[in-house]
Amino acid sequence: MTMMRHIFSAILASLFLVIVSVSSARAQGSSEASGQDHFSAQEAARFSKQIERDLGARGARLAIIFRAGRSRDKLPDAIRYTHGAFWVYQQIKAPDNSLSMGYATYNLFHGDGETLPKTRSYLKTEFPFDFITGSVVDDVAIIVPTPEMQRRLINILASDTYSNLHNADYSLISNPFDPSFQNCTEFILDNIAAAIWETDDYTQIKANLSAHFRPATVPAGLFGRLFGPMVNQQLRTSDHRGQAIRTTTFSTLSAFMLEFDLADTSYDLTFDRSNRLMAPTKKAELPAH
Repeated sequence: MTMMRHIFSAILASLFLVIVSVSSARAQGSSEASGQDHFSAQEAARFSKQIERDLGARGARLAIIFRAGRSRDKLPDAIRYTHGAFWVYQQIKAPDNSLSMGYATYNLFHGDGETLPKTRSYLKTEFPFDFITGSVVDDVAIIVPTPEMQRRLINILASDTYSNLHNADYSLISNPFDPSFQNCTEFILDNIAAAIWETDDYTQIKANLSAHFRPATVPAGLFGRLFGPMVNQQLRTSDHRGQAIRTTTFSTLSAFMLEFDLADTSYDLTFDRSNRLMAPTKKAELPAH
């Protein structure tokens, strides 16, 4: 009986680790705005314009911005944001076919389980307003690359390299050193690596990252590895190959870019709720990508 109690306790402990691992992994998800209603439409418009003005004042033609789609009390300490995207200052076509300049967001999203399996991802270009509506907190994190890195990344996003670096096999906690799966933050990292070493050779990109990038480690137990995919189909860990669960986060991306002088600054920006209400603007049209 004593042995059975020990076995039962071990199973309970392992199942607890499964829950913790799945919870942490879900926090890393990158889905389209899900109508969390943290911001009203007017507030989302104001915050997105606040961010755009901040980037404009810094002369940023490209920035990497992160939002939190889950409240902080439900996130592990090492993870503060759950989705990141490139914001690019470019031409945007209005309904009357006139062209103006503004920011567009370049995203990787996982499927919704209906039109596309949740284990698959796709690329979508949206507006800053759409990006902000997916946030459930009052702040975003921003990385402003150096002018040279901005130039290189803009060139990549305008080329076939951007889509070629996309791996549609999705995992919430994909290993940045392994090519099997990818999530939104790893996709950003892969594009940054392509810009650094000026290559679209995916094998070389992964080898270079293994030598220079330090990922975040997510605790997980044996049962979490074995049964995680049964609890959440997006929690795929085979790319970690029995090693520690390692993944890409805003903090690790920021540290990497600052350490190697690839970014001018990295900071948080909080929504200024004192701003006057702004009138809604007509929706422009983003170029297909």
